[in-house]
Amino acid sequence: MKKIFGITIGGLHNKILVLVLSNLLAVIFVFGCVSIYQSNTLTNVVGKAKAEQQESITSLSENTMHRTLEDSMVKINALQAQIADDMFISVKKDVCTLRTLAEGLFRDKDRVEPGEVYLPDPANDGIVTAQVLYAEGVDYTKSEYLPVAAHMTDAMEAMYTSSPYDTNVYIGFEDGTHIGVDRISSNKFDENGELIHFPVRERPWYRCAADSGSLCFSGVMKDAFTGTVCVTCSAPVYTDGKLIGVVGIDIFLDEMAAYVEQSASENSFIVIINNNGQVILAPENNGIFKVETAETAEDIRTDENAGLAGFVTDALRAETGLRTVNVGGRDYYMCGTPMGVINWTTIMVVDRELTERPTKALLSEYDKINEDAADAFRVGSDSAAQAVLIIMVCVLLISICGVMYFAGRIVEPIESMTADIQEGGRTGKLFEMKDIYKTGDEIQVLAESFDDLSKKTKQYIIDITNITKEKERIGTELGLARKIQADMLPNIYPAFPDRPEVDIYATMTPAKEVGGDFYDFFLIDDDHLGMVMADVSGKGVPAALFMMMSKILINNYAMQGDSPAKVLEQTNAAICKKNEEEMFVTVWFGVLEISTGKITASNAGHEFPILRKANGEFELLKDKHGFVVGGMSGMKYKEYEITLEKGGELFLYTDGVPEATDADGVLFGTDRLLEALNADRDLGPRQLLPKVKEALDGFVGEADQFDDLTMLAVKLV
Repeated sequence: MKKIFGITIGGLHNKILVLVLSNLLAVIFVFGCVSIYQSNTLTNVVGKAKAEQQESITSLSENTMHRTLEDSMVKINALQAQIADDMFISVKKDVCTLRTLAEGLFRDKDRVEPGEVYLPDPANDGIVTAQVLYAEGVDYTKSEYLPVAAHMTDAMEAMYTSSPYDTNVYIGFEDGTHIGVDRISSNKFDENGELIHFPVRERPWYRCAADSGSLCFSGVMKDAFTGTVCVTCSAPVYTDGKLIGVVGIDIFLDEMAAYVEQSASENSFIVIINNNGQVILAPENNGIFKVETAETAEDIRTDENAGLAGFVTDALRAETGLRTVNVGGRDYYMCGTPMGVINWTTIMVVDRELTERPTKALLSEYDKINEDAADAFRVGSDSAAQAVLIIMVCVLLISICGVMYFAGRIVEPIESMTADIQEGGRTGKLFEMKDIYKTGDEIQVLAESFDDLSKKTKQYIIDITNITKEKERIGTELGLARKIQADMLPNIYPAFPDRPEVDIYATMTPAKEVGGDFYDFFLIDDDHLGMVMADVSGKGVPAALFMMMSKILINNYAMQGDSPAKVLEQTNAAICKKNEEEMFVTVWFGVLEISTGKITASNAGHEFPILRKANGEFELLKDKHGFVVGGMSGMKYKEYEITLEKGGELFLYTDGVPEATDADGVLFGTDRLLEALNADRDLGPRQLLPKVKEALDGFVGEADQFDDLTMLAVKLV
């Protein structure tokens, strides 16, 4: 490159000049040719284009509207179905909990003190009350079920008051008695003030659960006392394989019906159909679906309109996407989303004629615009042709001068930028923004990018250094937390050197830096040894903190000399007071009377203990489980007694042991655990636990440990 009289010859200057002028001349030539050609062919092209554009607009508008409707309708309908499904899921969980509570009570009814039950009292209107009803000819005072069911009323009242969906909570029995919780007592009496007999065994919800033998949802029916439209979720209760009754919860459909009615707008609405193909809820005067009672409603799946019948059939099975269904000679867009729990479906309907209005309006407006544009074009094309020639000459002259000037302005900052970057490559100097780069165009953007990149590179190095330090600090703190957790658990053996008749040993291997499992053993007095095995929900630091709190509570209450069941009840009450994170812990707590070998224990949702009698094999002891500690306030726990013979051993563990998996996802399981224990059954606890861990490690191999591994063994020597 050379400079002559301040003008650069060669390089980017010449290239820019040649490029711009070449393009400009080419554009002028092409523009002239095109203008001549357009003048001759414009009339034909406009006519043909108009027809094609109208067709394209129609197709594009319809396709766009269809895609928009499909996307919005399917998503909205799916959301509506999910909201409704969540309601039924919540009620189903409550029914399952109520059934579990009932079966547990009646399984141990011989050990349950009879409770008191009461008939309805009109004075209790507005108060959540448990009240007894019975069928005609039944003497409720002789019922063997009601005194036991009285212990369920606290839980039933808690469900009624805490759930936004549970409107009536009750249990009916095979002897014709019934106990339920609601806020209205006066509607249980006739106009003469006599208590209305309630044929509980003939009610649809009772027959549904009793006949099917499983949890079920009834069809839409009217509440026996309020007449309100509702659906009932019910489940049978069995004791020793015998049906003793049915638990149930009513769900009033008032809010859902109001929501469906409000969904009706111009040519669109929502309808809900049950698993029998019958319309449950639909807006009035919708023109397609008719709401009738379950006894008279027709199954739409058998409708003579095959398109509608097929669509409803598919909508009950799976999400349908957007479909066109003809009803009464009119096309409708429909999409359906099933409710997984109750097997109903939510269908959204839009009149297709509504979606065609924008297309018709668009075509009409297009025709008007097209005609106005054609007139304006003809008038302007003549004057434009003259102006174009003059403009072309002026543009050519101005462009030559402008290119010479701006080429220098463009190249100068690029040359400076190149020099700075090369210097930075040699010396490591960071690129910095200069005034020469502030051109207000892409060159300035590029320079700012280089400047920002240089600053970010420097900051990145600083950040990496800080992150490394922070990671080391967190690692140190987690290591300290793990040590503190380990120190909280008994870890000095022999644990009781002055009590040689008891040999005890325990280990815990957390899955993360800190774990949620814990064990504990301690002398309550000279002849009683407390033993704890527990597993907190979750992992990591939150579980470890919850573990430490639970361990301290159990130890404190146990040292007061209370029974195992009482200790768990007190611990549950303390945890439930402030348990906003809704964590819980499974606990096995037992007290060994050292002089006799008698163990009194209580199990709060924990794994079954394993017991070996003297000279015998380890066997699984399937004890009775209570609810987890921290899961629900007011829980009561039961306890039982077993005997640890001299020479016998008790083995406790958390679910991380049987649920350890190998690389193929196969569980270690209880059977393999028993095999590992019985392979060296005469070993003491200190030798036995490492053998079990060795067998577990051999099974798992290289697979990751996903849960804490905690074990405890005690032997009466």
